Amino acid sequence: MTGARQLALAFLSRDLAGVWTAGGTLAIGTAVAFRSDGSVRIAAVVVAGLGVLLVLGTLRHLLSLRKARARHPPPGVLVRVGGRRIHVLAEGDAGGRPPVVWMPGGHAGGLALHHLHSELRKEARSILIDRPGTGWSDPGPFPRTTDREADEVLAALEAAGEEGPFVLAGHSFGGLLFAAAARRSPRSVAALLLMDATPPDTIVYGPPIPGLARMRWRPVLVGVLQLFGLDEVAERLAREPPNPEYERLDRLIREQLGEAWHAARALERGPRAACASASIFDELKPEGMASIAWTTLPYEGDLDGTPVRLVAPGDMRDFDQVAEMIEGEAPTPGQLDAARLQRFYTRSRERYLTLSNLSERVVAPPGTAHNFLYEAPDFVIEVVRRTLDRLNAGSPRKARP
Repeated sequence: MTGARQLALAFLSRDLAGVWTAGGTLAIGTAVAFRSDGSVRIAAVVVAGLGVLLVLGTLRHLLSLRKARARHPPPGVLVRVGGRRIHVLAEGDAGGRPPVVWMPGGHAGGLALHHLHSELRKEARSILIDRPGTGWSDPGPFPRTTDREADEVLAALEAAGEEGPFVLAGHSFGGLLFAAAARRSPRSVAALLLMDATPPDTIVYGPPIPGLARMRWRPVLVGVLQLFGLDEVAERLAREPPNPEYERLDRLIREQLGEAWHAARALERGPRAACASASIFDELKPEGMASIAWTTLPYEGDLDGTPVRLVAPGDMRDFDQVAEMIEGEAPTPGQLDAARLQRFYTRSRERYLTLSNLSERVVAPPGTAHNFLYEAPDFVIEVVRRTLDRLNAGSPRKARP
């Protein structure tokens, strides 16, 4: 079933998937209608009519994509990695210091951290990379995996002519990716900034989070509806139940990103980006994490000698939302041990400090939560600035026990 799912995601990630599907539906309906009679012919005519509607819808979608790409041409370079193009945006003068590479959470494209990039490029070399399937990068190959994407990031930097070692700054799931990249090529990494990176332990040992399942299918369904021009239906399906905190965060992200938010939304209409996300999110299950643990993920001491800074809130201000989601969707509501859950999430995050003998804990400003990169962008820039200054001075400081 997993193989069939990945094949379906690979197919739907193509811009012409709608044309092939709609054209096939129209051709089959028309052929059957001419060769049959009675109720079969009526059904075939209905199928052919549906094919016509799907063709019109997918042509509308392709026209929308073409306009979006004309309106938002790639600001960086498209480099070839494994026969596919990956978009790399590198700006600013390194000034003899390591370039900084950003990686947002989820499976978002580089534009998701454009507000940090646009500020840092004024004083350092700042780099954004669109993971395959996002932004201006081509989709595939499938399945998407952390192992594959760690290799692709390093290869894309080399193909773009960017010289390391780099400061890798990853948020959430992007932090997990950069930790894997650092383990694969420690010589390419001057420092690793893990901004509330996803701890593998929360997936392997934590309680099931049914919301993760929705992340694997709901955006794909929304994208498929857009693929056939059903934008209004897709918008209704994508709409989340009212939640003041989510609405606040959504407004904040839009304000911070500005035009970059609109560009990303326009470029990623349809299932292309959603299919890439759904594919790699298959790893966000106990069996998925276990399968990549030895070959992909770093463990205690694997990054000794590399400065690692874990940047995250000191507490879990958004814990109540996490607990409410788990409790509300659990198979047996009422069984949640909230105190244990909070302790588990808080401490599992800190295990990243064991990766290196040069680890340091940096606490985000009070009142911020997991998405502090949007709540306190000046703080994040200052953390990067101090990291670069320390590297420039040649004296990474070992964390206190």
